[in-house]
Amino acid sequence: MSIPRLYLDQPLEAGREVPATPGQAHYLGSVMRRAPGDAVLLFNGRDGEWEGRIAAIRRDRCSLAPERQLRPQTPTADTRLLVAALKRDAMEWVVEKATELGVGLIQPVFTRRSVADRVNTARLAAIAQEAAEQCERLGLPRIAEPRPLHAVLDAWDGTPLLVGAERGERPPLARVAAGLHAQGLRAPWAWLVGPEGGFDRVELDDLARRAFVSTAALGPRILRAETAAIAGLALLQALAGDWAE
Repeated sequence: MSIPRLYLDQPLEAGREVPATPGQAHYLGSVMRRAPGDAVLLFNGRDGEWEGRIAAIRRDRCSLAPERQLRPQTPTADTRLLVAALKRDAMEWVVEKATELGVGLIQPVFTRRSVADRVNTARLAAIAQEAAEQCERLGLPRIAEPRPLHAVLDAWDGTPLLVGAERGERPPLARVAAGLHAQGLRAPWAWLVGPEGGFDRVELDDLARRAFVSTAALGPRILRAETAAIAGLALLQALAGDWAE
């Protein structure tokens, strides 16, 4: 029988009971059919992962008792994904998979060709939490409020930003990443993916003027935005992320 794994925004320590949310109580009692005394796994992004038990449960109320730490907290990689606002299903899929890949920050951006003009960050945060519970992460990615691309770039902190550009003569992403590494610009990096149809020429010109930006290609085929987002993250994780450790 699988052990439910839950994220709690509460301090975790042995002997200190913590409340579950009403949704978690419903999940444990009505969906998973768990009862007092049954095992749970708990994490909060600060205190590592804990083994615990259900102390009490009734309808939408539940208290959980952490018993012993299984894994200490480790630093969360600051790999960042910047992605043009996509349609709801595609955006949710990207957030789920990016969470599984260990991204530290997901920043939706509005571009000239964005297909969506709003982003439900609360919904995306819930999807990221569920994905983190399933993939055994010790923390959640940050879901930033959507902003215009130029505003994000103007406030950028200088972290190397790799940009997927499907048109024109661009070096492969793997070569660009290797070049950054050779220059001593070590990961974590950031990965920016534009909307369906690509970036506008004005946006490409703006990106080209930024010293921290490197444009790269993802092979000979035109990829959907969500495919490019995850393909690029996987490659960067394999080259210089925690897949390479």
